Amino acid sequence: MSLHEDAVLVLKGYEGQDAQQSELRDVYLEHLAAHPDGVYKPCQAGHITGSALVVDPARGRVLLTLHKKLGMWLQMGGHCEPGDATLAEAALREAVEESGIPSGLTLLPGGPVRLDRHPIPAPCNWHLDVQYAALAPAGAVAEISEESLDLRWFPYEEVAAVADTSVVRLMEATRARL
Repeated sequence: MSLHEDAVLVLKGYEGQDAQQSELRDVYLEHLAAHPDGVYKPCQAGHITGSALVVDPARGRVLLTLHKKLGMWLQMGGHCEPGDATLAEAALREAVEESGIPSGLTLLPGGPVRLDRHPIPAPCNWHLDVQYAALAPAGAVAEISEESLDLRWFPYEEVAAVADTSVVRLMEATRARL
C-alpha cells in the first residue's frame, strides 16, 4: 500500500469531534482524490503533513519546539518522506527527530487526534496537517534538533500562553483521549 492510499484510509476512518473537523476531513480527501502526489512537498496545491504532540501525562505536560523558521511554539511535525509507509509513521518519525527522544515514543492509540489546515508561502498553498499525539516514556530526555531554536516541556495550563490556537486545540483533544 502506498502512503497516498494509507492517507486516504486514515482520513476515511477519522471521525472528527465536530462538524468543522468532519468538513476538513472531506477537504483532505478531495485534495488526495485530485492530487496523486498530494502527500508530498512538491505538490504545489498543498500537501499532507504529519505531526505529533509529545505528551507526558504522568507529569501533566507537553513538549513543544520553538520552530526555527516560524518563531512559534509548535508540536513536532513536518513533511512526509518517500520512506514513510504510513501517516502515523511519518508523524512518529518527525516526533523522534525533532524531540531528540531516541526511543520509547509511542503514538496514542485511535489514530489522528485532529486535523489542521494552514496556509504556507508560495509556491505551495496549504499544509494539510494530520495531527497525532505521542506518549513520552518515563524519564524521557529531550534534545534540541537543527530544526528548533528551543525545546521545552510546558505544563498543560501554560500552553495557551505560549502557543497558537491550533496547538491548544490539539492539546485539549489529546487530553480528552488520555
